[in-house]
Amino acid sequence: MIEYYKDVLNTIEDSLNSIPEDLYEQIIDECVETLKNGGKIIASGLGKNVPICEKFVGTLNSLGLDARFLHTNTAVHGDLGMVGKKDIVFLLSKGGNTNETVDLGVHLKKRGTNTWLMSFYGDGKAGEVIDKKFIMHLINEGDEWDIVPNNSTTVYLIVLQGIAIEIGKRLGVTLNDFRVNHPGGGIGARLSAGIGIPTSKVH
Repeated sequence: MIEYYKDVLNTIEDSLNSIPEDLYEQIIDECVETLKNGGKIIASGLGKNVPICEKFVGTLNSLGLDARFLHTNTAVHGDLGMVGKKDIVFLLSKGGNTNETVDLGVHLKKRGTNTWLMSFYGDGKAGEVIDKKFIMHLINEGDEWDIVPNNSTTVYLIVLQGIAIEIGKRLGVTLNDFRVNHPGGGIGARLSAGIGIPTSKVH
């Protein structure tokens, strides 16, 4: 059992080490500028990438930042209406060959939308229609067939959460900003009572 987790950690570390740092910085810079200019951050995905996108969007929303989830499948059935000219879109697709992903990429390009393809393969069909690509390496999915969405979604989650946190830092989001947006649950209670929160973190 422990050996399995060692393999997972090795795969995740390899993926994170494969991140092009210049593109990572570019993505964060573009997200910050997008929000400053009145645009929003949109994450789109299919299947098991849906909850990953929703978590990313949820984190940004809790920081008071405008973000939305766009289901890749329903986008072309009217949901594209949420995409504005000032927005930035992250389109998640492990292989970049899903018909819905490619189709959405085509429509976003026609709109002139600032779109980033997040994938583990740079030679997918979506990469042919989306100019900006953030490609990471993936050793395997971690299951016996190397097919179950597992390590890929974990890496997506880690990377997108890191991007969300960094955007918040660069935009000067404070603990008080977060407090206003999270009044409920255990976190809300802790924030209200100020339990275990360093005063230096409260601005």
